Amino acid sequence: MADNPVEIGWLRLFVDIVRHGSLSGAARSHGLSQPAVSYQVRQLEARFGVPLLSRQHRGVAPTLEGRKLFEIAEKTVSDLDDLAARCREKVRRPILRLVTDYAFSTLWLIPRMHSLRLLYPEFDLQIGTAQRLETDWSETGDIAVAFGSRSQFALTGEMMMPERVVPVCSPALLDSLDAEETGTFLPAAPLIHLDTNSSSPWFNWQSYLADSGVRHQTRAAHGDVSFNNYAMVVQAALGGQGLALGWLGLVDTMAESGMLVPVGPELIASDRGYWVLTSKAPHPNARRLADWLMSESASSTRPIRGLEKQALQAGA
Repeated sequence: MADNPVEIGWLRLFVDIVRHGSLSGAARSHGLSQPAVSYQVRQLEARFGVPLLSRQHRGVAPTLEGRKLFEIAEKTVSDLDDLAARCREKVRRPILRLVTDYAFSTLWLIPRMHSLRLLYPEFDLQIGTAQRLETDWSETGDIAVAFGSRSQFALTGEMMMPERVVPVCSPALLDSLDAEETGTFLPAAPLIHLDTNSSSPWFNWQSYLADSGVRHQTRAAHGDVSFNNYAMVVQAALGGQGLALGWLGLVDTMAESGMLVPVGPELIASDRGYWVLTSKAPHPNARRLADWLMSESASSTRPIRGLEKQALQAGA
């Protein structure tokens, strides 16, 4: 038995016994019973052929040979743990944290995730969303896409998409309505509103109608509907429940495919829109993601083909 090798697990247990000064303390840290710890100590002492621990009134203390073993075992265990940690760090995939709002993540980002993952497979993307981006977003994210004004973000971010809106509805709803030929009215259908807890930083129906000079035909039989999530606003429009303000860049694909039909003039607010923001201590991959966001947004803000024709047919 004396020629048998020493098990590394016994050495780790021995180090913890000396550190705790008791068998019971080491037993708790290893999830073992005290008899099991005592058995392994006896096996270790049998390998060395000498006592390694001195039983005292309270706990245990290493003998002279035990102190020598502790010095070697403690360094060995520490070196092994450090090596394991370094190896894990090499294979651990970096995580880039993006924070944004519900609408952008649902309608713009998720449909493009596949191409992003193909382009950058070497890091993982963690997405956090909220109705509105908080001012302390950098505590939970490495990069952000936020809606706001030039005065808010021009010094710290890059304008990704200016705000461009156009009224939209489903083709089925438009077919069921009488289009106004003068171009001064929107079809008589319920309006779908996006609720906000505070004053709206983007176009709402009141500001759109005032700035565009277009009036909305109302019918007493139809009531408006409101949602506090823009993805739900779009879903309601797709379901033919009324007219919604479509943010170009978010609903382009649905408009170009004919799932949503523009029914009024486009308005642009060039001083506000979506911005790409990076934290003060940027993640190594944040710049790569920022460049991809800017490149993709450049193609998603192009004019919608057939907009003028569709708007004319709707009586815009």
